[in-house]
Amino acid sequence: MELNTSNNNTRKMIVIHGGHFSSLGGFYEEVSNVLMKDVDWKVGTLDGFDDILYGGFGVFENKEEIEIIWKESQKSKEDLGVDGTREFYENKIRKGKPFNVELIQQKLDELMKGEGQTLFEVLIEIIQSHPNITLTLE
Repeated sequence: MELNTSNNNTRKMIVIHGGHFSSLGGFYEEVSNVLMKDVDWKVGTLDGFDDILYGGFGVFENKEEIEIIWKESQKSKEDLGVDGTREFYENKIRKGKPFNVELIQQKLDELMKGEGQTLFEVLIEIIQSHPNITLTLE
């Protein structure tokens, strides 16, 4: 009987580079380039980002063990912090339908009281909701 001792060596490494973007749109561009190479589909929403993390299209398979290394994550934390998140919500409120303006206003109010999540925190939460993905912030 052969024992497989290569546990973490099979994990695929994916690098998101915070130096490549300074907005949510730029983040989507970066993850599209990194995770969706050779696929004619781009990430453009938080739900879309969550969807590609299930794998099966792009650079890794469904439930495949992967490690995402987010370089310059401190820069991203600032770029996608309170100011960037406030702008994101204000743009949605300005656009109105199809967005739920009431819900977005509530999220904006929570954010401004220091209780709501920033976009950076939302993105981290999305990544961490996938048990096959290990996230390293650098």
